[in-house]
Amino acid sequence: MNYEQTEEQELLRRTVREFAESRVAPAAAELDREERFPYELVAELAELGLMGIPIAEEYGGAGADTVSYAIAIEELTRVDSSIAITVAAHTSLGTMPIYLFGSDEQKRRWLPELASGHRLAAFGLTEPNAGSDAAATRTRAELRNGEWIVNGSKIFITNAGTEISACVTITALTGEGEISNIIVPNGAKGYEISAPMHKLGWHASDTRELAFEDCAVPEANLLGPRGEGFRQFMQILDGGRISVAAMGVGLAQGAYDLAYAYAREREQFGRPIAKFQAVQFALADMATEIEAGRQLVYRAAWLKDQGRDFGLAAAQAKLYTGLLSNRVVNAALQIHGGYGFTEEYAISRLYRDQKILEIGEGTNEVQRMVIAKQLGL
Repeated sequence: MNYEQTEEQELLRRTVREFAESRVAPAAAELDREERFPYELVAELAELGLMGIPIAEEYGGAGADTVSYAIAIEELTRVDSSIAITVAAHTSLGTMPIYLFGSDEQKRRWLPELASGHRLAAFGLTEPNAGSDAAATRTRAELRNGEWIVNGSKIFITNAGTEISACVTITALTGEGEISNIIVPNGAKGYEISAPMHKLGWHASDTRELAFEDCAVPEANLLGPRGEGFRQFMQILDGGRISVAAMGVGLAQGAYDLAYAYAREREQFGRPIAKFQAVQFALADMATEIEAGRQLVYRAAWLKDQGRDFGLAAAQAKLYTGLLSNRVVNAALQIHGGYGFTEEYAISRLYRDQKILEIGEGTNEVQRMVIAKQLGL
């Protein structure tokens, strides 16, 4: 086992951390308060080459490994989850289906703008009545005269409605018991995007409901073989869980950093509260669990980079870091006391942002189902 990170990975960590601390941190509270999408920051991320980290250079990406990608997502989440999920959802969910399953023509058509970060892509799997049971999709696509006619709806879709959104890949029934994957461009006739959804957290992230009413897209927009859509999206979710697990570690680390700094500054009974054993033990537990979670994430990413089966490791990492981030952010807010309950302190934003990490990309319960199946149960 070699726990050393490469020079490239260390450079990436420093670059992302510096960007997060110098550019994201000063704007995060205002973006959260105004529920405003961070176009300027996304453009800067694109300039840094961080919007297509695992995509090959020939398509405009950075051509880096999954461990590097996890490091970048972790560092962004330490400061702000909305920025991190914008990058993660665009990369793992929006762009990756085209990268993995697209034809040469589809890759040439979509990937250069997506991998470079000049445009965003979305991933349309969840429906109002098909959440954890994703196979229960009701959206339909009928082939008529060389076009797919799509009818149905999707919900909780990230990055679909921004000014720079290019497309969404959706699952749809293309026959009896047959689910396929189709690329729907933004602006297609019959494709309606709702106003931004108001959420508990991730306020600066774009989340929408999508509706398709006789929406016509070219037959060539079928992504991969007909009937392979569900299998494709399950594969995408396996990879996406690594990035969400990295968010769990990043948020926990960010919460720990805030609690650590506050405990050293806040005085009660004549001394900093960091001098009290109860606070010391809480911080010690946080630091230990965060390191354990980080190793689970990096191991899942490493397995993926080695071309080995990583589904179990990704589900375990996602489950553990979701629970971990819950415990850490709760303890961190407790250390802040009443001040942590006010919006003046960043810990309150991290507290709100955390819960979705136990829901998105498969709930804790779904992760346990995936893990149990992998264990042969």
